[in-house]
Amino acid sequence: MNHRHQTEKTLNATPQRVFEALADSAQLEVWFAEHAKVEARLGGAFQFWGKATLGAPPEPDPSQKITAFEPNRVLEHGWRVLGQPSVVRYQLEPDSDASRTKLTLTHEVSGALPFRSTAHTLDDLWRMQLGNLSEHVRGRQGGVVLPDFSSREPTVRSSIEIAAAPAKVFRALLEPELMNRWLYASAKVDVAKGTYSYGWQYEVEGRQVSGGPTRIIELVENERLVTDWPDWRGEPGKPPTRVTWLLEALDGGTRTRVTVVHEGFEHAVDRSDYQQGWAGFLGKLAAVLAEV
Repeated sequence: MNHRHQTEKTLNATPQRVFEALADSAQLEVWFAEHAKVEARLGGAFQFWGKATLGAPPEPDPSQKITAFEPNRVLEHGWRVLGQPSVVRYQLEPDSDASRTKLTLTHEVSGALPFRSTAHTLDDLWRMQLGNLSEHVRGRQGGVVLPDFSSREPTVRSSIEIAAAPAKVFRALLEPELMNRWLYASAKVDVAKGTYSYGWQYEVEGRQVSGGPTRIIELVENERLVTDWPDWRGEPGKPPTRVTWLLEALDGGTRTRVTVVHEGFEHAVDRSDYQQGWAGFLGKLAAVLAEV
């Protein structure tokens, strides 16, 4: 069974800058793979391996070659992913703003991958990798986190220091009026009943999904909040994950280190673009608390 995945992403960098990030071994080892070897020419090697590559291959695959190469426009290469032959194609076009790039990624896999859904696996994989690419070309290396596909307990972790006391931060995690300012939603919380919702509603693959958490698992005032996290696609049978908010008082309690830990993923690829997503929400939370 063949599968074709295609996605588009606009990057805040020129096509030349993006192409450099795609075709340079050293840069690939920053945002894409633990190890990489690229010979930037048609027919040259395009090899990557190690724990940050799906399947965590321990050594390079000599069959992986560049099959299309047009500097600043097109890069295509083969990839034997989990034993299945595939082709990855990056196509770059200048955006209406010349300092930005429209990237179209196509990944064609000849065969099924050993997951519930090949389509969802590829979607999550490229959400993760293109999120890293976006951060890399913007020069925000703190936002680049390589996955560990060898781990049996894949986790997303993101932290920020906020100029507010832990009690104030905790309020913003539980009071709907404050939550809505950094979640842009319609939150509903009943601590007594243990119900907890961001109020997200959207459609995925023809079904209506209530996204985000549904219940409080653990609450320690001003220190810790743990919630469930059902599958964001609403995929039947997909086990829920868990999100933990940790608050640590700094500078005598005038500041707080806020850490989000998202864990319990069935597979490492399920981490998707949560790393960038949680980092973004932490930034919004800090901005709201600076205003109240």
